[in-house]
Amino acid sequence: MSSWPILSLITFLPLVGVFFCLVVNGPKEAVDRNCRSAALLTSVVTFLISLLLWARFDATKAGFQFEEKLDWVPALNIGYHMGIDGISLFFVLLATLLTPICILSAWDAVRVRVKEYMIAFLVLETFMVGMFSALDLALFYVFFEGVLIPMFLIIGVWGGERRVYAAFKFFLYTLLGSVLMLLAIIAIYWQLGTSDIPTAMEKLSLPFTWQCWLFLAFFASFAVKMPMWPVHTWLPDAHVEAPTAGSVMLAGVLLKMGGYGFLRLSIPLLPEATQYFAPMIFGLSVVAVIYTSLVALVQEDMKKLIAYSSVAHMGLVTIGAFILNMQSVQGSMFQMLSHGIVSAALFLCVGVLYDRMHTHEIAVFGGLVHRMPRYAFVFMFFTLASIGLPGLSGFVGEFLVLLGTFKVNTWVAFLAATGMFLGAAYALWLYRKIIFGELTKESLKAILDMNRREVVVFLPLVLLALWMGIYPNSFLDPMAPTIDKLVGDYQAAIKLAHTASLAP
Repeated sequence: MSSWPILSLITFLPLVGVFFCLVVNGPKEAVDRNCRSAALLTSVVTFLISLLLWARFDATKAGFQFEEKLDWVPALNIGYHMGIDGISLFFVLLATLLTPICILSAWDAVRVRVKEYMIAFLVLETFMVGMFSALDLALFYVFFEGVLIPMFLIIGVWGGERRVYAAFKFFLYTLLGSVLMLLAIIAIYWQLGTSDIPTAMEKLSLPFTWQCWLFLAFFASFAVKMPMWPVHTWLPDAHVEAPTAGSVMLAGVLLKMGGYGFLRLSIPLLPEATQYFAPMIFGLSVVAVIYTSLVALVQEDMKKLIAYSSVAHMGLVTIGAFILNMQSVQGSMFQMLSHGIVSAALFLCVGVLYDRMHTHEIAVFGGLVHRMPRYAFVFMFFTLASIGLPGLSGFVGEFLVLLGTFKVNTWVAFLAATGMFLGAAYALWLYRKIIFGELTKESLKAILDMNRREVVVFLPLVLLALWMGIYPNSFLDPMAPTIDKLVGDYQAAIKLAHTASLAP
């Protein structure tokens, strides 16, 4: 497979489905049906091919694998450089898994501009996979920014009543941070004469002041994408107004782009600034964990509650990433993957009710266990996974983050652990309000349980959450060498800087 451009194939194969959707003609019903089928088939084939990455991935190596390198802009020494390591492997798989799930979940829900809807999701998949595979700063930026376009359209065209406001708020927040990241990329290119990421990891050496400015520029972009407190306010609006599949992709993959950016660029390229700003990161993350969990407790909208819970979970991710020992970084990675599965499933659970009642207000529901037992089980399963029940995926990441954090800072670990109690409080409160109690509302007495298509949508997510909880080493082992190298290089750089500062 060394000569097979598998990453380019996975990245650009969805565009084949886009081309088919663009050229298909005929009656509207036939066009819609054909576009749905083409998008689903293309995304499923892309996911199956992406599984070859995992099957052929050498879990003993820390470096990049499946590399592809071509001259893109030779005059500027900017190349088309693709590759993955233990950090990016599972993010690529997450993106290719959730895309067909999103398309299948919207099979009957979306009836307006179906062709454009399917095109938007396939283009979004190309940008996401490309961003996680890019090993050139310029290429990374192109894919990173490209994600905004289809997601902006998905929210703004197929969203709720305030969709245009939410779409523009999402776009402007993320664009503003990304402009500062572009300035940081230009500064690194100006220093090295190349935008190649592996070359930057080996050769970039900047004074402490420069590192601080560049770290803040990257931080402005990645913190908004996470999103970290206090730049999280775009997320609840975007989730509430986005269609179900848009919320799934937003929570499942797009929020991970910030954490991935910290691990791929900020920490390895700017180690001294990382150490300097780590206390600030811990403070913001602890506030996010506690404050947004308390805000989630008083929400009246299911989507807003899950959105605020995502901010709290991402707070644990940033704590683990910047504690920078083996357990914490592995926990941060695992937490991102688990959250990608569990939060996607929770938004799909909300979508099941929205398809039937056209609302996600909590007060509208109650006693659904009497009419929807299959739905009650699935909702319970992912609620427990979200609050970190042992044996499910959410427990492993949280435990590793807290274990690694406790070794370095017990106060941060203690405050972060309060989020687990608060998370259980709002998640179980939501479940009780929706599922338990007497079925007294007339509008719910004829509601139908999950159909066969909806069961198929949830089944792979249920199995994956169980697999990650019962056998986490199948995910931890491939990422271990890369994380070990990341932590080792960081510690060596800090030691070298400390030694240099003591020299006469």
